[in-house]
Amino acid sequence: MRSAALGVNAPRSLAGDMNILLIGLDTRKDQDGDDLPQEIVDQLHAGDGDVGGYNANTLILVHIPADMKNIVAVSIPRDDYVKVSGIPGYSSMKIKEAYGLKKAAVQDQLISQGMTDRKALERAGREAGRASIVQAVRDLTGVPIDRFAEVTLAGFYDLSKALGGVEVCLNKPVDDSYYSGAVFPAGRQRLDPAQSLAFVRQRHGLENGDLDRTHRQQAFLTSVALDLRNAGTFTDVGKLTALMDVAHRNIVLSDGWNITDFLRTLGTADSPSVEFRTLPVLRYDTINGQDVNIVDPVAIRREVRAAFSDADPTVALLNHPAPVITLAHPNAESAGPAPDVGKPVDTIIAGNTVPCVN
Repeated sequence: MRSAALGVNAPRSLAGDMNILLIGLDTRKDQDGDDLPQEIVDQLHAGDGDVGGYNANTLILVHIPADMKNIVAVSIPRDDYVKVSGIPGYSSMKIKEAYGLKKAAVQDQLISQGMTDRKALERAGREAGRASIVQAVRDLTGVPIDRFAEVTLAGFYDLSKALGGVEVCLNKPVDDSYYSGAVFPAGRQRLDPAQSLAFVRQRHGLENGDLDRTHRQQAFLTSVALDLRNAGTFTDVGKLTALMDVAHRNIVLSDGWNITDFLRTLGTADSPSVEFRTLPVLRYDTINGQDVNIVDPVAIRREVRAAFSDADPTVALLNHPAPVITLAHPNAESAGPAPDVGKPVDTIIAGNTVPCVN
């Protein structure tokens, strides 16, 4: 599927650079708003269609310079409390909510105007949600967004299945059978599609909660890139076409993005390095009964721009020591100091190992 949510007159990167926003949508619905088939829901271990809503629980902004030598991927914590516009009744919210709340507002407006086609309402609402989350990320980071990809839980499962699962490495064994279904030993292991989804979704029982989940998502992307490169998928037209056929079922791409050509070009790059980062959080707080991350938008915009424009990403973006945070969530599952959210998680796509995470 394709989306025009970026907007015709939106700012674009210059000199051949590209910023790509990866959106992980936590919905159990298909593109028409129908519940996923029960056999798929059972595999996802993620509840039925009434669970999850339309939160953008994964947001990763990837900067690919024209020479493709030093790629920087910045994870945006889903609970970052940010200013928003164009959503009736809200001036600020968790960034993950910018999608679903805008979707609901637009659908309500269309219903009041007489629209009754359920599928049309779903599609119009989702398109508005995409535009809203793109704008929220653009406003927070201060950099253009040139392309985006939206992946649902079903899309994630399909991709993992097409890849034959993924290799991961855990520092400690985990047992989250009640919530995400993640039950894994410590060490290196290859997960099947359902386990892969549980791996990136788990947050209960982890030492650093959402931050550890963010690091898992980063490790997952590293593993996928390694598998694709080692299998020659980037440069094999047949393999790439087969992968894209699967991807297009539950993945929405921005208009004008030839993803096949893009991946083939990326595959010809000479051992690009990829560095994963996580935006810093000043402190945790509770607003309107919700646990939120308080951030400094001015500092974030300055440092993201520095990282994306620097030839060597290791000298910019949050490489300074993160502040020691002692204000924990009032309803936190475990006490103790907040994690060092500014510490980078470095990896090299051309390497042979996946980083170990909690």
